[in-house]
Amino acid sequence: MSSQVQPFIDYLQQLQRKGETHVHLDETARKVMREFYLVAKGYKKLTPSSALTEAETPEQVIATGTTPQEKISSLAAQAQNFNPAKSLGTLRDKLVFSGGNPEADIMFISDAPGYFEETKGHPFAGPAGEKLDGILKAMNLSRSDVYISHLVKYRPSMPNQTTANRKPSDEEIDTFSAFIDAEIKIVQPKVIVALGSVVAHHLTGSSETTDQLRGKFHTISSTQIPVRVTYPPSFLLQNEAHSDKRKLWEDMLALMEKLEIPISEKQQQFFLPKP
Repeated sequence: MSSQVQPFIDYLQQLQRKGETHVHLDETARKVMREFYLVAKGYKKLTPSSALTEAETPEQVIATGTTPQEKISSLAAQAQNFNPAKSLGTLRDKLVFSGGNPEADIMFISDAPGYFEETKGHPFAGPAGEKLDGILKAMNLSRSDVYISHLVKYRPSMPNQTTANRKPSDEEIDTFSAFIDAEIKIVQPKVIVALGSVVAHHLTGSSETTDQLRGKFHTISSTQIPVRVTYPPSFLLQNEAHSDKRKLWEDMLALMEKLEIPISEKQQQFFLPKP
């Protein structure tokens, strides 16, 4: 019974993160809720005719395995043949699931794979990936010390697409929301880094810009995990000024301080104006 209800619970938690406080239920939805209540109380057994039919039941995302790596691998296998995503018809075919260490203290989340990620088959490839590697190196970390994932596991498609990318739609993000929720539960990071406004809006429920959200920690209500919103590494490709780099670096310094990672005087001075 609990496994049948879980997708509904996950959906309600997703709405809560977005700031929704009320959900409209039509008569069909009320009937389904009543049937689940009666089954939970033991008054009747759940049958396809009494609640959701098999065709109407949302496809469930269930992590299997004993270790975090095995569980993440099982999620990736499910994403490879995830019918709700395929039925959208708006995504390309190559899976780019996640990378890094599924037992890390830090989890970086981006919105969706782009051209370079699709080509290489892992998150943050190409010039943006080089920027991320540089950020991690400046923190005395590497990819093996963090976990990196996307809200959407396939590159969003466009007509006559070559190297151009687009941001994922709300529908595409919602379709994969159970995966990122499951990843967070498996990794159990001490801090999540939301790279850009799309991720920030999904995790925090806020509609504010990255500029408005960065500079402080937010919290995912369902997990109480601190979330730090900052610019994606691609931001540095278009903004080479030290002042722009400093903004992102200040978020990383706050991250290091929260995790009690030693910060040297040299690191404190990165991208500050020279006296």
